[in-house]
Amino acid sequence: MKLLKTTIMLTTSALLCCTGCGEQGGGGSSKLIEKPELKLEENMHYTPEVLNAFGRVGDPVVSPDGTKILYGVQYMSIAENKGNRELWVSDLNGENATRLTKTVNSESNAVWLDGGKRIAFVYKDDKEGALPQLWVMNADGSGRQCVSDMENGIEGFVLSPDEKKVLLVSTVKYGKTAQDHHPDLDKTKARVIDDLMYRHWNEWVTEIPHPFVADFDGTKLSNVKDVLEGTQFESPMRPWGGIEQLAWLPDSKSLIYVCRKKVGVDYAVSTNSDLYQYFTEDGRTENLTEGMMGYDNNPIVSRSGKVAWLSMEHDGYEADKNRIFMMDKPGGEKVDLTKDWDYSVDAIAWSPDEKYIYFLCPFQGTSPLFRIDVATQKVDTVAAGQYDYAALAFAGDTVVTLRHSFLEPNEIFTVKAGEEPKQVSHVNDELMAKLEKVECRKVMVPTTDGKQMLTWVLTPPNFDEAKKYPAILFCEGGPQSPVSQFWSYRWNLRLIASQGYVVIAPNRRGLPGFGTEWNAQISGDYGGQNMKDYMSAVDYMKKEPWIDGEHIGATGASYGGYSVYWLAGNHQKRFAAFLAHAGIFNLMGQYLETEELWFVNWDLGGPYWDKGNAVAQKSYSVANPANYVQNWDTPIMCTTGDNDFRISYTQTMQAFNAAKLRGLPARMVLFPDEDHWVQKPQNSVLWQREFFQWFDRWLKPDSEAAKAAAPAETTKQP
Repeated sequence: MKLLKTTIMLTTSALLCCTGCGEQGGGGSSKLIEKPELKLEENMHYTPEVLNAFGRVGDPVVSPDGTKILYGVQYMSIAENKGNRELWVSDLNGENATRLTKTVNSESNAVWLDGGKRIAFVYKDDKEGALPQLWVMNADGSGRQCVSDMENGIEGFVLSPDEKKVLLVSTVKYGKTAQDHHPDLDKTKARVIDDLMYRHWNEWVTEIPHPFVADFDGTKLSNVKDVLEGTQFESPMRPWGGIEQLAWLPDSKSLIYVCRKKVGVDYAVSTNSDLYQYFTEDGRTENLTEGMMGYDNNPIVSRSGKVAWLSMEHDGYEADKNRIFMMDKPGGEKVDLTKDWDYSVDAIAWSPDEKYIYFLCPFQGTSPLFRIDVATQKVDTVAAGQYDYAALAFAGDTVVTLRHSFLEPNEIFTVKAGEEPKQVSHVNDELMAKLEKVECRKVMVPTTDGKQMLTWVLTPPNFDEAKKYPAILFCEGGPQSPVSQFWSYRWNLRLIASQGYVVIAPNRRGLPGFGTEWNAQISGDYGGQNMKDYMSAVDYMKKEPWIDGEHIGATGASYGGYSVYWLAGNHQKRFAAFLAHAGIFNLMGQYLETEELWFVNWDLGGPYWDKGNAVAQKSYSVANPANYVQNWDTPIMCTTGDNDFRISYTQTMQAFNAAKLRGLPARMVLFPDEDHWVQKPQNSVLWQREFFQWFDRWLKPDSEAAKAAAPAETTKQP
């Protein structure tokens, strides 16, 4: 259930249709999605529709001469129910921002080519049957040309240092279809399954990604070869892996790819991935991290050939401390650069002079930009504050990055060590300037075991301490994902506060950024200290005279949804309403319904039938929300996507059914075309509307939602 909110990889395209591409973009009937038109007013109310109007800035790439930044901006259309991403370029200081593309489908994975004279990118032509392919164009956006014709399209690519080869990510068939078993039954849609990992996160696994290497002359590909030909191993690794799991060596004669060379049950119970060096001339492959038992991931190679990567120690523990390892050359001595750094790293990049590795890392409720001296292993803070940083690129000694917070979406910034960050892009400045203001404060909450817990508290627009406000407790998912200064297009805490709520967002036990002990404590203790932390935060904040202690709600998704279900049976009248999205309701069902069994094995202690396993038995008894339904006494709303294979929609149905059988006011919203998230614009707006109508109904007695509800149902209690 973990989800890294920080990324430095270039966004990859989803595979949509079924053939190659033509020579020019366009030519189809799709509608061009542009920046939404909004009537801007001073102190404008922040709504779900306004949230969908922001330009989503990402993937800054610095030109070879260090003078320009190439980046993407995506806008969403509620009417068209989709988004579109275009490419922009600006000077390093942000001046002369110029739009390069104007097409009906998104460009992604854009990089500079030919010393900055051209740009390579992934694009799906607007023609029937087209798939994403590799395209090139001039640096001014002219002369677009498709240069690949991969049968299954491509998801991303990495050019070799000499630009004479390219490493492509495409898919190959996985397993056997019903027709493979029964060729005469060409109409059946049955699935014949003999092993585990037959579905993963949001897809039935019928194909997997492989890296392909090809010669590239700037206009076409040749000699395309599947690096993992004849195997059923995936690389990059689903669902998070992209081109950041691939890297070239400086001589362009070999590359490194990440792979967990396991299938079926072995894949489902293990996180043991390795870095493999592949030699393009003879296909020879060497395991560079053999014997390192956890995730080894995200290799970065310096100009002189030094290799660094992120490494976890334990097999099966996907939220283990991410360490920075390094070797002077492939196969060289492995050195843990972060053995004295007690935090888990998210992303890394070499400085051009190879003296430092810059990295992003959750730290005390934020995600600052750090660097570690490779020689001395000394860590310095390069950029911090009440923000999250989310990208790493270099123009000499200047870092080009993204920055966001609870209060503002991504924009591009430049940072030099010892200097204040400078804003480069201004995509959302005009809209941000008009929105009603929300404030975020840091509160240190005492916990039941004598510690201090950093809790973010957002207050509504025009906040007045002489008034009382309803509050909503935000329960983080993961369970080991940070409550840093994230900006989300679903869990947008500023949006919640803007509707008149105080938002309470604790960094409870089990969250990264406060040391490995704090992060690891939650494993085997679901329903334990982390739930006490939530109740400590609520009890502490209820002492504030401006919080209406009779009208506090709780909400969250994934493990946050689990938290809501557990609190529903154990809250002792602290809450007046609940809302859970994609939450775990019954841990026994979750053990056999989920696909990544390493997760439940580590976090819950193992299978429920292992009666001699004290940790597992505690999980399925004390920590199981389903065991406390007899205590449910509070209105609850349950939502999920039908295509969520991480936490099956049946968990949500069980919770809703239990609430109705208990006689509680309850509502369920199912999205047939969503998975673990709610991403389509109209679904997103609907979810936000239902979210606020539900909480307004129960937490704001004078609201229109409360008045519209049937009196008997509004007041009914079991």
